[in-house]
Amino acid sequence: TSFSQSAPVLRYADKIRIKEALHISNQFGEKLFKGYSKAPFAIVLITDSTEFLLYHPYPSTDFTLIGMDTVLKTSVYYRKRQFDLHFLASFPAVNGLTCIVAGIPENTGKNSTEWIVTLLHEHFHQYQYGAPGYLQDVAALHLSGNDQTGMWMLNYPFPYDSTPVKAQYERYTKALYNTVANINTASYASKLAEYLSERKKLQAILPAADYRYLSFQIWQEGLARNTEYRFIEMLVSHYTPSKEVMALADFMPFANLKTKMYNNETRGLLENKLDEAKRICFYSIGFAEGIVLDKLNADWRNNYLTDKFYIEHYFKNP
Repeated sequence: TSFSQSAPVLRYADKIRIKEALHISNQFGEKLFKGYSKAPFAIVLITDSTEFLLYHPYPSTDFTLIGMDTVLKTSVYYRKRQFDLHFLASFPAVNGLTCIVAGIPENTGKNSTEWIVTLLHEHFHQYQYGAPGYLQDVAALHLSGNDQTGMWMLNYPFPYDSTPVKAQYERYTKALYNTVANINTASYASKLAEYLSERKKLQAILPAADYRYLSFQIWQEGLARNTEYRFIEMLVSHYTPSKEVMALADFMPFANLKTKMYNNETRGLLENKLDEAKRICFYSIGFAEGIVLDKLNADWRNNYLTDKFYIEHYFKNP
């Protein structure tokens, strides 16, 4: 039909990356988090002029059906672009369902491998947000003020500029860095004790609401970053990427990405300034605290959705 000829075309490379992310999620997700693969994997892919909607069970009427895609095995819908080209986020973008809203790699500054792993990070948010009681439990933190949009998660007035908070943050992140760096050495126990002590001191100088915000960010964003890393670790030892993905010009072997990510995040612990990086600091913290958690309590993920927001609850077996 003339209609199908005029409809926009989803690029083959984008299909291949999305297919790989889904394949990895289905093969490894449940090994990390029970129920991970049951969360809907709805995606809004943002190209320069068009948005494609994939894996959405009930699209809104502003999307037009192109048809069934044989590579992705799903119906593909499209509309004129509305979202920012650079988005890599998850929110209820279409008919109230949490969608991964993602710009293409060229517009988000990521190579194909990083982009695939970012989809796994965002799918982890879909898993979080879909958990029973999630919205009520977040509301019970009493952090949103009068904001009903969820933007408080980004804009909460945390005391990033406070001199005592900054000083204690640096002691805490340095102790955390030393713990991770020595996790397999003889000095691990003393480094761990120091880190736990500095963490408690940070909690002690923060007002209760600010500590709840810090804890929430580490739980939600920091451990999502750690989850990315855990996926990569499993992929390095147990996975061969598809030939199609390996043929992409900017494909980076997972082992290289593992090294790059570890170095970036651990360096972030030492180099991120609280008053400059602000909320971004919490990603490196959660990345590193997740590594410590795996050493302290290998089963902590079993409690992730039932005992929310305070990762110190996972430090010891219940």
